[in-house]
Amino acid sequence: MSETPSNNPSGDNEAGLIKRLRARLNKGDSWLTRDIGTLFGQGSLDDDALDEIETRLLTADAGVEATDWLMTRLRNEVGAGRVRTPDQLRAFLRKSLVELLEPVSRPLQIPDFIRPYIVFVVGVNGAGKTTTIGKLAMRLKREGKSVLLAAGDTFRAAAVNQLLTWSQRADVPCLSQGEGADSASVIFDAVQSAKSRGIDVVIADTAGRLHTQSHLMEELRKIKRVVQKHDPYAPHEVLLVVDGTTGGNALNQALQFHEAIGLTGIAITKLDGTAKGGILLAIARRLSLPVRFIGVGEAVEDLQVFDARAYADALIGD
Repeated sequence: MSETPSNNPSGDNEAGLIKRLRARLNKGDSWLTRDIGTLFGQGSLDDDALDEIETRLLTADAGVEATDWLMTRLRNEVGAGRVRTPDQLRAFLRKSLVELLEPVSRPLQIPDFIRPYIVFVVGVNGAGKTTTIGKLAMRLKREGKSVLLAAGDTFRAAAVNQLLTWSQRADVPCLSQGEGADSASVIFDAVQSAKSRGIDVVIADTAGRLHTQSHLMEELRKIKRVVQKHDPYAPHEVLLVVDGTTGGNALNQALQFHEAIGLTGIAITKLDGTAKGGILLAIARRLSLPVRFIGVGEAVEDLQVFDARAYADALIGD
């Protein structure tokens, strides 16, 4: 795993990142540029070809807003005669994806003057929340940060044990009170422990909940209020983990969680398991929230800092 943020990779690091992404995203076969040469017919993009590109975007969960934005630009370029060949179309798509995604390609930065830096990790069951916490803990430790995990998901039977397993793997402490304990109390105690021990980062797991369950969303707000007794500015990061295979539902989750607690970042997991993956475009266009990480596999190094240029290069291909 690279120890430096890959938001501006260079040289061999950049080439390696693109190669890994291309191999993992959609199993190396891009939904956007597959058979792109066949779209040109007699040497130009006609209305049918443009409709085909629009359909690919929508069926890949890019969302109406991002699709409209991109297609308006593309139709203007085609009308002006600037997109006449497959290479020109690839160049246009790459440039447009970077323009759309680069503003949200912002890695998680933990300042030295905030200690402990408190991260809430939220999301629905099955999105990969606890696994993301474990991988993030390992990443931060390798960057020289001390980390404490807080087992705030006390409602799911295996959640505490799963987090304890990750804490052992990452060799970081984990504070837990067992199944059924009060989540706010667990996380409050974890922050207090971190303060007394001089720990840099607290990563708090929270109960996986459906974004439509208002009483559980209120529980998140309660945890936030309780932790603010330690630090009125806490949590310093509220990271939503969404499953990239769930398509448009991931955008709905992001909207609801953002309204309930105020998100500061998103991690999109399981992008290696979908033939779509356009949800990145939908979230970028609709919410403009920082995409901190993407998950493209099971290994620890497969939780990657999101890099817009590397992602566009991997998606567009050669």
